[in-house]
Amino acid sequence: MKLLPDTVVKTSNTPAILLIRLMVGGVFLSEGIQKFLFPDIRGAGRFETIGLPYPELLGFLVGGFEIACGFVILVGFAVRLAAIPLVVIMVVAIVSTKVPQFAEKGVWEGLHASRTDFSMLMGSLFLLVMGAGSWSVDNLTWTKRQLWNRHDSRFD
Repeated sequence: MKLLPDTVVKTSNTPAILLIRLMVGGVFLSEGIQKFLFPDIRGAGRFETIGLPYPELLGFLVGGFEIACGFVILVGFAVRLAAIPLVVIMVVAIVSTKVPQFAEKGVWEGLHASRTDFSMLMGSLFLLVMGAGSWSVDNLTWTKRQLWNRHDSRFD
């Protein structure tokens, strides 16, 4: 029985993807933890300040997703699935906080302010497209699945 479909665990066999996983997973894990440690400035308080609805619930959900998805990206398990909510989080962050800075302070200040969010969005999209890489649970799962399929014609 397959826990995850092939399209989720099949990954590029490039070991360098680990570097992107460490960056994306580490930053999201850290930011998610901070949303719980410092809710007034990183979590619900921040969401309330920028005018997002249900800031308490949103702080809990965003922080929880950042912790869970950051962790599974670090270990390389279901990386493509974990990248999806992180892409959504980053798009909302850019639209709700960075786009207004472009309008208020101009292009250069907007580009400067959005550099981290843009980098995290691009890193998450990269992992969504490429998968976890060769040093990951996903690759181990995919490799074992391929070996099993060679020996068991029921999976053809």
